Amino acid sequence: MKNTRQAKKAAQREPAEVTYRHELDKLMSTDPGPIPPGWKLSPRGVEKFLLGDEKLGIERKFVADRAMVVRIIISLCTSRGCLLVGEPGTAKSWLSELLAAAISGDSTLALQGGAISQVSQLLYSWNESILRNEGPTRNALVASPLLRGMMEGRLVRFEEIARCPQSLQDAILSVLSDRVVVVPELPGEDGVILAREGFNLVATSNSVDEGVHKMSAALKRRMDFEEIRPIRSLTDEMDVVMQEVRKANLRAGIDVALDQSVVEILVTLFHELRNGQTLDGRSTDRLAGAALSTAEAVSVAHAASLNAWYYGGGAMTVEHMIHHIIGSALKDQPDDRRRLKHYFETVVAQRKGDHWQQAWALRSLIN
Repeated sequence: MKNTRQAKKAAQREPAEVTYRHELDKLMSTDPGPIPPGWKLSPRGVEKFLLGDEKLGIERKFVADRAMVVRIIISLCTSRGCLLVGEPGTAKSWLSELLAAAISGDSTLALQGGAISQVSQLLYSWNESILRNEGPTRNALVASPLLRGMMEGRLVRFEEIARCPQSLQDAILSVLSDRVVVVPELPGEDGVILAREGFNLVATSNSVDEGVHKMSAALKRRMDFEEIRPIRSLTDEMDVVMQEVRKANLRAGIDVALDQSVVEILVTLFHELRNGQTLDGRSTDRLAGAALSTAEAVSVAHAASLNAWYYGGGAMTVEHMIHHIIGSALKDQPDDRRRLKHYFETVVAQRKGDHWQQAWALRSLIN
């Protein structure tokens, strides 16, 4: 008889609190405090978790100005929510996940603005089977991640809040202002759900989504805004890409030696085309249809690693990288092909070094 049982498969991606469980435990055991009510770590402990601490062996997970990170952490200590805004791919979601993991020990309480179209998805719905047998009771209530965060005293993530209709954005006002949700169907005190210590909201919004739904002015007043910008330093961006690609390759079960010179081509190209300026200060084209973010660079380098593993004998080459750069850079803007060709002709052609010359030799792939 054929055995149909399958071995348990590993998760493709574990939440930050699982991936960095050892670091969080270490920070909790050494944290001198003071710790805000309902938090797992002190603000300084949260900062160390995000920005790293060599003495404690804590890995840097987010590259940003320390003052900005401190402002975000302190804003979450208050009764105001925090909104992280910026271009796609600037790691806003990753930052919100790290914050939730460090503050609440749980980053899974998350809402997606584009997937919410009714109040029941935002706040609560009902278990129809229990409702028929018991009527409206707390037992029949199906709490949304937002309501669960209130009831459990945890930080809730609201991804792409600008994609949520304004009428539903306004439904969050009583949550942020009064820290209360009233459930009319439940009698007495059961129908009044008060937020526990530790509850707050960290939201994200891409700057390109500004026109999807105009954000409620009342909601804006109840949140602190912080702009998350692309990594400015090429060296820092290289470090992030190399680190994250190694992790992605490990999760994929492949062993590809990353050629730093090949990855440097990718990061430099993304950096210059994103900023519209070369490293030596000359103006160049910017691509209109691609984000060319650090997150995108990680995805491209990981794809090149997979290509090298399955088709290239395990050795990453410039050709592997260029193929995937083109696939990422040329999307829905026809003029971007011309801009990329012009960049190769005016910038890449003048670069010295074998790897840059190999990249220049592959310019025909853009056609």
